[in-house]
Amino acid sequence: MKSLSIILPAKNESAALAGLLPRIRQHCPDAELILVDDGSEDDTPMVAQAQGARVISHPYSMGNGAAVKTGARAALGDVLVFMDADGQHDPADIPRLLARLEQGYDMVVGARRHESQANWGRGLANRLYNRLASYMTNHRVEDLTSGFRAVSASKFRAFLYLLPNGFSYPTTITMALFRAGHAVAYEPITAGPRIGKSHIRLLSDGVRFLLIIFRVGTLYSPLKLFFPLAALHVLLGLGYYGYTFFTAHRLSLATLFLLTSAVTIFLIGLVSEQITQLIYKDSN
Repeated sequence: MKSLSIILPAKNESAALAGLLPRIRQHCPDAELILVDDGSEDDTPMVAQAQGARVISHPYSMGNGAAVKTGARAALGDVLVFMDADGQHDPADIPRLLARLEQGYDMVVGARRHESQANWGRGLANRLYNRLASYMTNHRVEDLTSGFRAVSASKFRAFLYLLPNGFSYPTTITMALFRAGHAVAYEPITAGPRIGKSHIRLLSDGVRFLLIIFRVGTLYSPLKLFFPLAALHVLLGLGYYGYTFFTAHRLSLATLFLLTSAVTIFLIGLVSEQITQLIYKDSN
């Protein structure tokens, strides 16, 4: 029987924890329960301690991803379950995630149903992220940004160095595990409304999520990014050459620039692909 650690990164979540932690204990009485307090200004750590959780406190707010990494390093379990501390995730779903993990998967993600999205803007952004990540990984990604997941502790810790300190560790760990050839599954869940104020800023964090997808994409399969860009430059260069040839009977500098840029971009992609192979050659 594998041991279990449940990790909750939290910042100013005392209102939700009083009801959430007893429900976690009800469904997983033998699990190690860790709350990482990311510089809370309320009584979040005291509430968690009163419920018997092991509390690790950051001296100041270092970010959600930093709290997740702190919890992962401190956890003693063979399996790690990550949950949001704002009451959105139902502890009753934990056994279902663990059951899927026992089927041979390295990570099982709680995939939020459409009606669980906080608003239409957040839902649209998540669908965009899912489609882009699916293209990069050649796997269907049903919920790239879900913070509710069960994962093998050893597999998760192997990629701690890739995880950012802010909001987006789910994006990075999902794509990294796919890239390393680990099995990832999705289990449908219904997420409830959060208790308290969200720490996510839709515009700035949305752009940050998008940049992280591209950053991890270059670690995952660089040619999937570089080759379309190179092909676009070729098409634009040839198209502009056709235009200038038939209108002025000449070869323009713009055409030469676009075609040489295409070659340069493609070669950078090839080199990046080789570097990626070296990064993941020891993954297991």
